[in-house]
Amino acid sequence: MTSTPEAHKVKIRLPKVCDPPSPVNPAQQQVWIIFGASSQIAASLIQHCLESNDKVVAVGSTSEDTHESTEKFYSSNSNAVDTCCDVRCRTSVKSVIDLALLHFKQIDIIANCVEYGVIGSCEDQDEYELRNHFETNFMGTLHIIQTTFSHLKKQGSGRYLFFNTTPGALGIPGLGPFYATKCAVEGLLESMLYEIDQFNVKLTLIECGWVGKDVPELEADRSISSFSSSSSLSTWGHFILKSPSEPYSQANGPALHAKRLVQWLCDKQPLCHVKCAELIWQLGHCNDPPLRLSLGSYAIESLRDRMRCLVEELEDWTYLHFPLTAGESTSGEESEERREVDDSL
Repeated sequence: MTSTPEAHKVKIRLPKVCDPPSPVNPAQQQVWIIFGASSQIAASLIQHCLESNDKVVAVGSTSEDTHESTEKFYSSNSNAVDTCCDVRCRTSVKSVIDLALLHFKQIDIIANCVEYGVIGSCEDQDEYELRNHFETNFMGTLHIIQTTFSHLKKQGSGRYLFFNTTPGALGIPGLGPFYATKCAVEGLLESMLYEIDQFNVKLTLIECGWVGKDVPELEADRSISSFSSSSSLSTWGHFILKSPSEPYSQANGPALHAKRLVQWLCDKQPLCHVKCAELIWQLGHCNDPPLRLSLGSYAIESLRDRMRCLVEELEDWTYLHFPLTAGESTSGEESEERREVDDSL
């Protein structure tokens, strides 16, 4: 899903099985709360929602972030309210919910685009950085859920849209703690799915290549070296680059691998944020959303590679987990032979 002039002309729709908005099923006006308003994809989503006559509370990490993301359409649009909060603080998140209810009297869709990550080996990252990963990415998600669900439950309907970049399913050297928080978020949401369904509240985990900048101001001050020093990397400002210690400073070290990956993503721009925003808007309005929605060729191929590796490794060791049948070898040779036969078919 690359960003090209031709790409913007093509209208992509969710499959009919989701029952997305259509001429025979027109979208009803919804109230959105979008956390991480300064990220590229969130800014595109805010703009698309307002152009589609939805109402939006745009939430940034700082007031400057939020104003920068909404100034081009906020000042003349009564359907938009901008604010800021720190998702690590439950009270701060609660104030956003109160503001939304004060202005629009209801909340229909909550989208969370906030992310935080430090590029560096697991050994090099200190306790503050490790805890801040979980406070922002995991506890931030949990705070949003806990402060909004009682309202959605009472309302009898609602929608959660959580952005979980591809590392939620694919480990990346140099992003170990970031990857760990993404796995934790996936486990939380998979479990939560069964708890909320009876109240007609739906959730979707949106797995895309990467989401743009959204960094708490505190982290920008603490960073040893941020991507803002390079114009091509400033877009991905929610990653902080930590100087590697001697054992990890080689060209093939984990920190440099993650840096090269993010640098490649900046250069290639694998996601078209406008097209993604259109699909996510449809997702918010469809009647039967999926649990997961993968966007972009990078995300899809990464997930396929991950699942392929899991299945192959599982098959390699299957013989250890079942009782032996008459005539079956106690080694893994037969399992390997069966896999070779399957691969040749």
